Amino acid sequence: MTRHLHLPSGITHGLDFLIPDNWSAEQALAVVELIDDLRERICAHYQLALEDLLRDERSPCSDHPPDDMDEPF
Repeated sequence: MTRHLHLPSGITHGLDFLIPDNWSAEQALAVVELIDDLRERICAHYQLALEDLLRDERSPCSDHPPDDMDEPF
């Protein structure tokens, strides 16, 4: 069975990352905690650069007005 997940990265296609379905709850929690620790360390080191990049990616392009501004009020 294929489940489509909304990933934070926005990736919607590519290779599946298979996770064994026989992990214990303790094993799954250990992986989640490892990923959380990795995220914290990356953010601590690159926080300002990440904020700048995210702001640039999320801000509307100044060359083109948003679609909803094409029509008059």
